[in-house]
Amino acid sequence: MVSCGVHGQTIKGRTTSDGMPLPYVNIFLKNTTKGSSSNDNGNFSITNVPNGSYTIVASFTGFKNVEKQISIAAGKTITVNFELQESESLNEVIVTGTLKAVSRLESPVPVEVYTPAFFKKNPTPNIFEALQNVNGVRPQLNCNVCNTGDIHINGLEGPYTLVLIDGMPIVSGLSTVYGLSGIPNSLIDQVEIVKGPASSLYGSEAVGGLINIITKLPEHAPMFFGDTFISGWGELNVDLGFKANVGEKANLLMGVNYFNYSNPIDNNQDNFTDVTLQDRISIFQKWSFKRKSNKLFSLAGRYFYEDRWGGEMQWNKSFRGGDAVYGESIYTSRYELIGNYQLPVEENMTFQFSYSDHDQNSVYGDTPYLAKQRIGFGQLIWDKPLKHHDLLFGMAGRYNYYDDNTPATVNADEVVIPSLFAQDEITLSPKQRLLLGARYDYDSRHGSIFTPRIAYRFKPTEDDIIRLNAGTGFRVVNLFTEEHAALTGARDVIIEGELEPEQSYNVTLNYLKKLYTKNGMLFTFDASAFYTYFTNAIIPDYDTDPNKIFYRNLDGFSTTKGISVNIDAVFGSGIRGSIGGTIQDVSKEEDGIKTKQILTESYSAVWSLSYRHYPTNITVDYTGNLYGPMRLPLLGVLDPRQEYSPTWSIQNIQFTYNGFNNFEIYAGIKNLLNWTPNEGNPFIIARSEDPFDKEVDFNETDQPVSATSPATGQTIIVQPGGVLPTDNNPYALTFDPSYVYAPNQGRRLFFGLRFTLN
Repeated sequence: MVSCGVHGQTIKGRTTSDGMPLPYVNIFLKNTTKGSSSNDNGNFSITNVPNGSYTIVASFTGFKNVEKQISIAAGKTITVNFELQESESLNEVIVTGTLKAVSRLESPVPVEVYTPAFFKKNPTPNIFEALQNVNGVRPQLNCNVCNTGDIHINGLEGPYTLVLIDGMPIVSGLSTVYGLSGIPNSLIDQVEIVKGPASSLYGSEAVGGLINIITKLPEHAPMFFGDTFISGWGELNVDLGFKANVGEKANLLMGVNYFNYSNPIDNNQDNFTDVTLQDRISIFQKWSFKRKSNKLFSLAGRYFYEDRWGGEMQWNKSFRGGDAVYGESIYTSRYELIGNYQLPVEENMTFQFSYSDHDQNSVYGDTPYLAKQRIGFGQLIWDKPLKHHDLLFGMAGRYNYYDDNTPATVNADEVVIPSLFAQDEITLSPKQRLLLGARYDYDSRHGSIFTPRIAYRFKPTEDDIIRLNAGTGFRVVNLFTEEHAALTGARDVIIEGELEPEQSYNVTLNYLKKLYTKNGMLFTFDASAFYTYFTNAIIPDYDTDPNKIFYRNLDGFSTTKGISVNIDAVFGSGIRGSIGGTIQDVSKEEDGIKTKQILTESYSAVWSLSYRHYPTNITVDYTGNLYGPMRLPLLGVLDPRQEYSPTWSIQNIQFTYNGFNNFEIYAGIKNLLNWTPNEGNPFIIARSEDPFDKEVDFNETDQPVSATSPATGQTIIVQPGGVLPTDNNPYALTFDPSYVYAPNQGRRLFFGLRFTLN
């Protein structure tokens, strides 16, 4: 307590860090509008302060807040000095890169960490949309009708990205398409992203990278929390949760997420819903048990149900599965169980397990897709540190059951994959570390699979880190659970030969630097160069025949290479910003011909700018992304839609007020530029007026024929089974909703309220 009987009603002082002046620090009296900021020499003053007791706060982005209690009883100047400490924002504890808790700065594997504060800058109803402002990560919509999607990392398709919840690989297969939209953002403690293969630790699917969604521990969560927002389109999102002590030996964290959008909108006037209608609920519980040994034991469970549909505006459930009115309707029911138990032995050994059950009842027009998937996973990890070695050994088993009603699955696919893995993190010197790792999997369908890994970290100074990572990856393809295009539209699916696992070889070079300026600013530079080479790649072929999608192992190779740069900056006076960009080349080469991968941008950028005005308790967040042109799936040479998308950008602004106790109010505008993909195109969905192709004429002969388009006068050769141009179909198209690269939702307002009780 700093107390003075004074007459001047003025507060002055100095802000420092490590004994040096720290300028542009915000100084304010809590729950008042009185405040100031320190000058170039770190000095500040606040005048005309009424008598009374106050909490005075020194705040500077990138540093820990400092609070002091003061009392002003008379009119004399008092002095309050502040010594601020860096918040160590780059020194978070991470677990994803090496399967053990380490400092982010010490890890040989580059891991990006995103906290709830990052996602609050642009509030979204699910983690899928929340990742749109992460550099090199792009949520990709795969269908204009049902709006399903996946997450691309460094240009690689969604199935190459492994999504974990609390380190458990339960978001895969069917849930890769639908399950990402049911994870409540309010329960997330942090999100860790590794770009590049991680198959040596996590097995199949971790080829392009992985996203680990780490939920809050009950003991670290607020007593009660709520977050709800509505948008001008009628979207409603509600997050509610609480924690409780259950007896003396257990803590419970409970969370519920509800999302509803039931307002059909057709702004582009194609008689199809611009955005899928959704009614979704997700219920989450996490238990943490106290043991006499203080060893870890936690259990978590989640239930998810969603009813979504998109289609013609006049569709209702009476048309489900018929050919009178087109609609895509998906009922998803899913539950998950996750456990983590540290064994009661002297060694540090942990058993982790998970189980998920996914039931999907869906129709795409008059095509039913009924699928069930069950995934069981368990692994035993032994963490054994020695003098200069940090050893990790593990054995794992994965059970996968999948069945659907498609011709591709005559019998249910059921497989058990046992695995062994080991890694050694070697301390070569105080500045150098080397990580060696390997994994062995046995898949009865494909035999033995070996994936080695090497990582090197060199830290020449406290502010510079160089990391070099290399490894291999593999992926077993589950076609119909991963490729939404195989189920929707009029294209026939052709699977050529037995699909063999994909193999990849990757190398990544990463450089991280922290830079402090004399006036107290902090900059962080994070740059990476990456290269991945694939053999046996399975890339959907839309080009050979516009009426078919061919799936086969590539008779050649494909590559992904590029450079990614992130810059984070902490300025004075409550201003913080970041910008990132990625330039990449994703292509395949077959028979000496190089082709750019479809639906993959050559460059992208993300940015955010935040300003906190402490005296008024208002924060302004401006976020955005930009994507370069990407090749799009046309239906033939007569298709009038653009072959390449334009450069496009989604930008958002938000205002947050947190001057109330326990409450925050926020509001803003999403998609400021009102960008939608129909700009510059005659239509987005091909033949939306005839979604069942009832008026499409095909070449029913067994010989190629020539035909002339009534619209362009161009003569084309139509292969057997191909579409003929006619007066009511001059471009020789079939119904196809796969021409999609950006959200089809324009500018909209949003308003929200958060409540937290600690």
